[in-house]
Amino acid sequence: MKRHRCPPRPAWREKVAEIGLTYHTHDDGPYWDESACYEFDAAEIAVLERAAHTLHYLCIDAAEQVIARGWWDRLAIPPAAVPAILRSWERDDFSLYGRFDLAFDGASPPKLLEYNADTPTALVEAAVAQWFWLQETHPTADQFNSSHERLIEAWRRWAGTTIHFSSVRDNPEDEQTVLYLRDTCAQAGVATRAVYIDDLGWDAAQRKFVDLDRTPLTHCFKLYPWEWLWQEEFATHLAHDAVQLIEPTWKMLLSNKGLLPILWELFPGHPNLLPAYETAAPLAARHVRKPKLSREGANVTWVEGGVAVEETDGDYGREGWVFQATAELPEFDGNRPVCGVWIVDHEPAGLGLREDTRRITGNLSRFVPHYIP
Repeated sequence: MKRHRCPPRPAWREKVAEIGLTYHTHDDGPYWDESACYEFDAAEIAVLERAAHTLHYLCIDAAEQVIARGWWDRLAIPPAAVPAILRSWERDDFSLYGRFDLAFDGASPPKLLEYNADTPTALVEAAVAQWFWLQETHPTADQFNSSHERLIEAWRRWAGTTIHFSSVRDNPEDEQTVLYLRDTCAQAGVATRAVYIDDLGWDAAQRKFVDLDRTPLTHCFKLYPWEWLWQEEFATHLAHDAVQLIEPTWKMLLSNKGLLPILWELFPGHPNLLPAYETAAPLAARHVRKPKLSREGANVTWVEGGVAVEETDGDYGREGWVFQATAELPEFDGNRPVCGVWIVDHEPAGLGLREDTRRITGNLSRFVPHYIP
C-alpha cells in the first residue's frame, strides 16, 4: 500500500461533474482529490475483500442474536419499529448495498471502524469517478471496482416492477447518489420513478404511499435513514408494510454502531474487530467515543489519557454511545486514509478511500482514487 503524489488532470472539475460528481469541491478545498492516489497490490486487495465478506456475515450473525435475545434497547431501536424489523428479517427482504469503513495499513488485518449499511454515500466517487480517472491516467492498471456491474445485476430480479427512488431536496450528494442508483436500475431493465421524501403521500383508500401523481409505491429505494423515517408523521403507516423499502427495515440492526460492542461480545478477539463496549471503563483512558446513530463522523471524540484530543460536532448522542478501541490509521505525508469497501448484494464489490490529516474521518475528508498495477 503506497501513496503517490500525481498531477491532477486538466479540467478535472468539468470531467468529474460531467459524470455526476457535482459536489467535487467545498469551501475549504477539493473533496475529490486526484493530486494523490493509492497503489495496492493484488494480495492487499484480496485481504480487504476477504475481511469485508467475513465482517458482513458476522454482522448478520450478530443481528440474529439481537433478534433472538431482544437486545433492541442496546441499539436504541424504537418499539414501533420492532415488529416491522422482525417481519422484514423473516422475509429476508432485499438488501442492495452497504460500505464498510476499515482501518488498514497493508500489513495488519483490516479493522472494522463501522458499517454504513443503510444510506452510504461516496458511491458515485467509488464506482464511477475513480474508474474514469483510472482509464485516463493508468489505462493498463486495474482497480477494485465491480460495483457498477454488480448493482445492475442486483436490480435485474425486479424486472416487471416499478421502483421509486427517493432522497431529500437540495442535497447534491444525496441527489446524485440516488440518480446514479436509479440509472443502474434502469440499465437492468427495471422501470423507475422519482419522488422526494417530503413529497410522499398516504392514500388512505388504497392504503398505499403515493407520489405527486398519486402513483402508488410498491418498491422504493430511499436514501434516508430508517431512524429518521420512524420520526416522520407518516411513520405509523410504515408498520403496514405498504411498500417494500430498500434498504429494508432489518438493516437498522447493521447500520448502528450499537452493534460494535455486540460484535466484540459475540466474537471476542476476532482479527477484523476492535474491542468495543457500552462503557469506557474496559478501555481505560484511550478510546474513541461514538454515538450509536451518527453519520459522516459527527459527534465522535478521540480520547487520550482521559482527555479529548480531537472531536467533531453534530446533533447526535441522545440515542446513546459506544466506546471503541483506537485504530491507528497508516500515515502518508500527514494523511490518514480509511478504506471503504463496498458490499453489493451481500458480496464485496469495490474500494473507495477517504483521507484526512485528522484522526476522525468526516464529511469533508477527501476522496482519493486508487489503482492496482
